Amino acid sequence: MPSARPRLLYVTDLAYQARGRRYCDEDIFLASRLREEFDLALCHPRDAAALLDAFDAVVVRNSGPVLGHEAAYDAFRERAAERGTLVYNQLTGRADMAGKQYLLDLTAAGFPVIPTADRAEDLHLLPVADEYVVKPRLGADSAGLRIVPASRVREALGTGAGDLLVQPRVDFAYEVSFYFVDHDFQYALYAPRPERRWQLEPYDATVADLDFARRFIEWNGVDHGVQRVDACRAPGGELLLVELEDLNPYLSLDALDEPARDAFVGALRTALRRLLATRPAEADRT
Repeated sequence: MPSARPRLLYVTDLAYQARGRRYCDEDIFLASRLREEFDLALCHPRDAAALLDAFDAVVVRNSGPVLGHEAAYDAFRERAAERGTLVYNQLTGRADMAGKQYLLDLTAAGFPVIPTADRAEDLHLLPVADEYVVKPRLGADSAGLRIVPASRVREALGTGAGDLLVQPRVDFAYEVSFYFVDHDFQYALYAPRPERRWQLEPYDATVADLDFARRFIEWNGVDHGVQRVDACRAPGGELLLVELEDLNPYLSLDALDEPARDAFVGALRTALRRLLATRPAEADRT
């Protein structure tokens, strides 16, 4: 007799190697907890488009940078759109899901973000700094990121068609990340030692901190999905956005205690049930 439990296709690359993080451990843990409520199968991102028809929803997790399987990802998005597949995270994100253009858009709109430019003629719009960070518009996991002195930033940016972004290097006190399920805040973690980005500890977020983070969650307009707002504490004490990860953010669940991990799993299950409640009635399913 067919199972009445919802069927989830969980997209991950268990072999992906990330500096300072074990993506596979996180997905093995999350998949084991989701199986308590859902029928679940894991697949590599290259296989997702071919398999999604057999499932009620697709969960995209630690699948690695899209640049590593760009054609397969485009095929997956196209197929999901054609058949109206429920995808978690929702595929309409305006942040990292679509590249780094959002850093330019947020800078232009006056949001509290590290100021960003993509053209040599716009360098005068950035704060004066001794060093600048130059990175690919479509980069991920710090691939291609360079730190260059002010005297060489024009040379580093070159005359390309906006394929590189430049930011002043901020002498920040620490980095902090805020984690959301749908629009609900779950927890915050920070790296008290800037040189050890992924040695994270629990962070007691203030009301002002959460107002800062929620501003970007609201801007992005993703109704269902896990999002991570990465920020740095600037020399003046304010928070500045570093990255808004809305595709497959690593969650650093190993930095949480067991009650906090259980709470996150509960929130994710609730979010997936809410998403699945929007699917067609049973009679309409193939």
